[in-house]
Amino acid sequence: MHGWIIIDKPLGLGSTQVVSAVKRALRQGGYGKFKVGHGGTLDPLATGVLPVAVGEATKLAGRMLDSDKVYDFTIRFGEQTDTLDAEGAVIATSDVRPTAAQVAAVLPRFTGPITQVPPAYSALKVDGARAYDLARAGEEVVLAGRQVTIHALYSSPARGGGPSAPADGGGGPPQTVSREEAPLHHPADGPPPRAGEELGEITLTAHVSKGTYIRSLARDVALALGTVGHVTMLRRTKAGPFDLAPAISLDKLAEAGMARSLEQVILPLRAGLDDIPALSLTPEQAGALRQGRVLSGIDRDDGQYFACDGDIPVALIEVEAAEARVVRGFNL
Repeated sequence: MHGWIIIDKPLGLGSTQVVSAVKRALRQGGYGKFKVGHGGTLDPLATGVLPVAVGEATKLAGRMLDSDKVYDFTIRFGEQTDTLDAEGAVIATSDVRPTAAQVAAVLPRFTGPITQVPPAYSALKVDGARAYDLARAGEEVVLAGRQVTIHALYSSPARGGGPSAPADGGGGPPQTVSREEAPLHHPADGPPPRAGEELGEITLTAHVSKGTYIRSLARDVALALGTVGHVTMLRRTKAGPFDLAPAISLDKLAEAGMARSLEQVILPLRAGLDDIPALSLTPEQAGALRQGRVLSGIDRDDGQYFACDGDIPVALIEVEAAEARVVRGFNL
């Protein structure tokens, strides 16, 4: 049991609770004890893709945290809350409602590298304390701006908070649609808004780098439109190489644990390195890497590789100047 279980996280639970549920399923299925960790926090008000690493895959969890993510999110215009979502108290209001054309005009401002101020209710630390703890205590929280990258931002074909995926089925932005030309309406929404019609809310999809706060993005989009807004729905549809296709509910996880069939839902360790080319080793080379030795004479371009001895993962390695060094070794 070394690999990934992709959970479609429901509303109301935090990431650590999902990790506990995976541990419980392993225990109930009699699989023994394994290290378990998640590959990217989702707070209780968000749903969607949560990769959970089991066993040796936990060595790759940090790499998953650094990966790009894709989110669907709904901005409701007219009210800003202190938490920037539906849970918080209203701190600002506006009668201004944008049109679809106005939204289309501002979205390009938020693509590419941007500077973003994280929300006060975040897990970032200020003088050793979590920002959300300080904010809940009534203290003023001022966080510095940070550089993030919005690879794409466009109107989402997914609507509402239930399980869904963009029309391309991959959980990511359609590669054939430019960010300037992406439509602000999808046929699944029913009749499109009339020209000039004011919108009470809109659902967008964002493909973002690590460290991006979707609530802050929603706040800033609303402000750029001359109004205020907050997030009412937030759903992650992709995290690194994982999308909603293999994701299962916690109910299905529990059933698989009780039926001792978790092998049917766990993805191989290799799945977390889908973007890394494989490198086949001889048994002698595999033994040398397991001992932490450097391999010489590797006829590959510089970069990272997933080194295997047959079907057995050995290590994530870095090749430089025909020499291979272990980045993460796997005890399999």
